[in-house]
Amino acid sequence: MLTRIAVVLTLLATIAPARAADRNVDILNQTGQTMMKFYASVTKSNSWEENILGNDSLDDGDTQSVNIDDGSGKCVFDFKAVFKGGASAEKRGVNVCEISTFTFHK
Repeated sequence: MLTRIAVVLTLLATIAPARAADRNVDILNQTGQTMMKFYASVTKSNSWEENILGNDSLDDGDTQSVNIDDGSGKCVFDFKAVFKGGASAEKRGVNVCEISTFTFHK
């Protein structure tokens, strides 16, 4: 009887859906400039997704919590920030399932 219970529990464990990875990331702006736009796209994508900040901006020293989950189930994304005046910065290959904060530096 115990063997049957163990087998059933093992089967349930293997077919139970995996817990979804947390893709919420705090974006910290430490650039000395105001961030006007922020994009996150799955690595190797041919285009940037929509501006996550929308009509908001992110002042130097401020943090914005964003949900990077695009429904793809992927964890590795490329980030792009566009600053007041038009300058931009990119970081490729960020694993959003393994971090809780990402900092753009000067």
